[in-house]
Amino acid sequence: MSRRTLSWFGIVRLGLVQTSLGAIVVLTTSTMNRVMVVELALPAMLPGALVALHYAMQVFRPRLGYGSDVGGRRTPWIVGGMAILGAGGIAAAVATAWMETNLTAGVTLAVAAFVLIGIGVGATGTTLLVLLAKQVDPGRRAAAATTVWVMMIAGFIVTTLIAGHLLDPFSTSRLVAVTIAVAVTAFLVAWLSIRNVEDPFAAEASPAPSAQHAAARPGFRAALQQVWGETRARRFTVFVFFSMLAYSAQDLILEPFAGTVFGYSPGESTRLAGVQQSGVLLGMLLVAVAGSTHSGARPAFMRNWTIGGCLASALALTGLAAAGMAGSGWPLRGTVFALGVTNGAYAVAAIGSMMSLASTGAESREGIRMGLWGAAQAIAFGMGGFLGTVAVDAARYLLESPAAAYSVVFALEATLFLVAAALAARLGEVDRVPPKPLAHGLSSAGGWQAARLTRG
Repeated sequence: MSRRTLSWFGIVRLGLVQTSLGAIVVLTTSTMNRVMVVELALPAMLPGALVALHYAMQVFRPRLGYGSDVGGRRTPWIVGGMAILGAGGIAAAVATAWMETNLTAGVTLAVAAFVLIGIGVGATGTTLLVLLAKQVDPGRRAAAATTVWVMMIAGFIVTTLIAGHLLDPFSTSRLVAVTIAVAVTAFLVAWLSIRNVEDPFAAEASPAPSAQHAAARPGFRAALQQVWGETRARRFTVFVFFSMLAYSAQDLILEPFAGTVFGYSPGESTRLAGVQQSGVLLGMLLVAVAGSTHSGARPAFMRNWTIGGCLASALALTGLAAAGMAGSGWPLRGTVFALGVTNGAYAVAAIGSMMSLASTGAESREGIRMGLWGAAQAIAFGMGGFLGTVAVDAARYLLESPAAAYSVVFALEATLFLVAAALAARLGEVDRVPPKPLAHGLSSAGGWQAARLTRG
């Protein structure tokens, strides 16, 4: 029986799940960050470490994806992930309020809260992408990826506007109340949005496996090793890491660069960030429109846009490196807008490639593949911002020129994007060699059981 695909209404419903996820995340990584540093006068490294902890928990994405593979359905993992995320968001707000009177207890609770946030984001985000990959028609994947990510950004915007209004006049008790309202609303929206979306497809799935087949199913470590043995999955993991490292390394240095080299005020540099985000949105829409044609159904379409996006991003970063040397005469806003467009095009094309490749390889491993790539993305994103700032500080110390230091770092980021483009190009090579077996006889039921016994 042929598998039905999601309509645009179904895609938008799944996009609402991403909107709900973004609504909770933006409160914990932005609003509470500011409260800790400004209102509570705590060191900036505290919220920085908590956000880094949230990223570190993404290393469990492959295990979460494996869990959804074993069950065969993604909805329980999405709903469960949103529940954990909501609980973590509320706990983070309570912890922030508690820091006002008992710093040690508040920080302890905050650590636990951000662990929950990381797990919740990993469970929801990974399984949502797997569901999109399995249920969206190939010709719609670019547009679907754009729709979901734009709706997540919309979640950021709507939440910050509404919560910002409700938080005045500020108090920590009001912060807790607003966070509870946002978390509960986000969970309900996500639950209603995902409800029954998967059921029509699940009904068409193959019958439940026999007891012998269930016994033959590999454990997580064996399944992960099997996926890592797939050339395309392994190459794409490395590509995601390098490209996201390049993508995120400029996040924390672009505004200081504008202020230090071009003399931008805080308001001007904030508007410059808005110019960049406008470019990101345009880049996403360009890929979505191009992908809405028949050519978007071909895997080569996403790969070519991914390579082009990486090369164009490298060119835009080279422009920023030149801006550091040229100074005030350089068209900075235009260069930053170009960087946003190229980054947006790369990001959506990479997500579309991710959705296309998730089902390439051994069956029932979509969750592990998506989890592996999500973990690489999160780790690289967490490292990128930090390493970007460290590189600027090191370059300034060695070169004794802020402008030259920023130029060197932007040039290094451009090089990373070139490496990423080369890695993406290798994804087009046809893998004619089958993955190596994990152990002799591993494809049989006895082989899987033997593998379990050897692992203890």
